[in-house]
Amino acid sequence: MSGSQMERRRSIFPDLPDWFGSDFPRFPMWRPMPHVHPIPIEVTSQEGQYTLRAELPGMDPEKDIHITAEGDTLTVSAEHAESKEEKDHSEFRYGSFHRTVRLPAQIPSDGVEAEYEDGILTVRVELEPETAETTRSIPVKRTTAGEGGES
Repeated sequence: MSGSQMERRRSIFPDLPDWFGSDFPRFPMWRPMPHVHPIPIEVTSQEGQYTLRAELPGMDPEKDIHITAEGDTLTVSAEHAESKEEKDHSEFRYGSFHRTVRLPAQIPSDGVEAEYEDGILTVRVELEPETAETTRSIPVKRTTAGEGGES
């Protein structure tokens, strides 16, 4: 290992997750809620706009996807029900999907848009500009012994 370069560790069994699935091993501490899947997201922010893109293929945006905003927290949840038809093989994920992200500022009641296209949910939040003066000075007055309210 050289001075500033970190040693890259390799797994003893690099193909094991491919053979058994990405959530192998399935220990209780591995995923606290086994039927709730995390939603893969991508986040960008520029010029007062915060954009969250979430990968949610095969969803009906009007029935399956729910978005809530509270304070500075944005939550995306979805439910993908498995079809009743019999399958020989399926690698699709069914069940509940959930992701909560904290934004750098309070989410305004207006200025939030969400759209769904080609399996990607895009949520745009117009953040209010921060006020330049966030700190202010408070003057301290000196009192004399007689003014303190003592008798």
